[in-house]
This record gives sequence, structure tokens and C-alpha cells, in this order.
Amino acid sequence: MKIDLKDAGRRFNKEWIFRNFTYSFHSAGKYAILGPNGSGKSTLLSVILGSLAPSEGTIVYAGEQEIPVEKIYKQISFAAPYLDLVEEFTLQETIDFHFKFKNFHPDINAAQLMDLLGLGSAQDKALKYFSSGMKQRTKLALACCTDTPILLLDEPTSNLDRQGMVWYHELISRFSTDRLVFVGSNQEEEYSFCTRQIQIMDYK
Repeated sequence: MKIDLKDAGRRFNKEWIFRNFTYSFHSAGKYAILGPNGSGKSTLLSVILGSLAPSEGTIVYAGEQEIPVEKIYKQISFAAPYLDLVEEFTLQETIDFHFKFKNFHPDINAAQLMDLLGLGSAQDKALKYFSSGMKQRTKLALACCTDTPILLLDEPTSNLDRQGMVWYHELISRFSTDRLVFVGSNQEEEYSFCTRQIQIMDYK
């Protein structure tokens, strides 16, 4: 999998969030998108995700052949603290619903995912009763344990305690091999495994 951006930029009204972004992201690469809060990290990730179109420039997705932007969602798993879950669903219903649309990663199944989450006692509890940390664990586990070549994580350890941080790194170590991974962050602990760093402030 390869993603090429050429002279890409995104603006809201008359304000440019980033401009002149040219970069090639390659399969199995681990990329950290860095910058202070409000600098445009999430906007760039949204363009890469295909949920926002660039205001200028181009983005091209290529696997064995070029992939239209309207179909790239099939190749991507995404987790972010602002991503909403269906609050009325139980944890078990959330997992079942998610994997109606995408396949499990080859190294895990439904029962193992529940064990991985460590939330088995809450499997029949509605998500609206979950703590913010439990919800974030759920989002990360669903994204990482889905069989897609691209994994995007925006502020992945938001709402996680120290134990949750250790769990996150174990999750990444197990499920990021041979995947194209993006991490939007301004905390080094979140992206310490990334081999490439991109400063969004360089594209203002």
C-alpha cells in the first residue's frame, strides 16, 4: 500500500490549515504527524483518511492498483477520542456490529479480542456506562484488531492511565507489523515506535 500526496493543502474558509504538502507514505512505514494542539494534525489525518478532500493538490492511493478515494475506507482502520461509538450498544454488540463490515486481523478472533480488552465483565454493559478510558480502549482495540493495511490513530492514549499506556504499546507491537501506520500526536510516548516524524508546522 502506498499513499502519495502532491502539493496538497486544506483550508477552512480563507484560513489555510496546511499547504504544499508533498510526501509518499509506504507500506509497513510508521509515521508520526506532530504539532501543537490546533495546528492541523487531525485535518491532515482526515485528508489521508479520505473523509476530507484536499482544497488543492492531489492524493493517490495505490495497492496492487490505484484505489478510488470513495473506496479507500475499506483499507483503513481509524481510532480517535472524538470518534463516536453507539452508546446504546453493549460492548459485545459493538464488537459484533463492527466486524459485520470488516474482518478480524488474522492473529485474533472475537473471544480473544474480549480477553485482550480485559473488559469481559462489562461485555453486556451499554457503552454509555463506560468510563472514557474504557471507551478509548474499545476504539483502539477495534482499529488495531481489524484486518486492514492502513491504521490511523489520532491522540491514541487520550483518557488512558499508566496501565492503559502499557496496554497500548503491547497492542501496537502485536498488530502493527506490515501495516502503514499513522499517529497524530504531541506526546512522545504515543509515537515512540514511529520511524518517521512529520512536523505539520513545516507546511504552513
